[in-house]
Amino acid sequence: MALSYKARRRWSLVILLIWLPFYVIVAATVMTAIPRLPMLIELLIYLVLGVAWVIPFKFIFKGVGKEDPDA
Repeated sequence: MALSYKARRRWSLVILLIWLPFYVIVAATVMTAIPRLPMLIELLIYLVLGVAWVIPFKFIFKGVGKEDPDA
């Protein structure tokens, strides 16, 4: 079932305002709980975590910045 343009816009707001701050807090907590790693490995982990949150939501964000195609 495909989401309408309005539904995708609303879900993208929910994701950005609720899910993303929650994800950042969890990722930072996990990274502080593990022992200190070498700087380059830690940077790589932060880069992967910074991109990984959007992969499951890619279909929601696709085309949201454009005008409504149904209008």
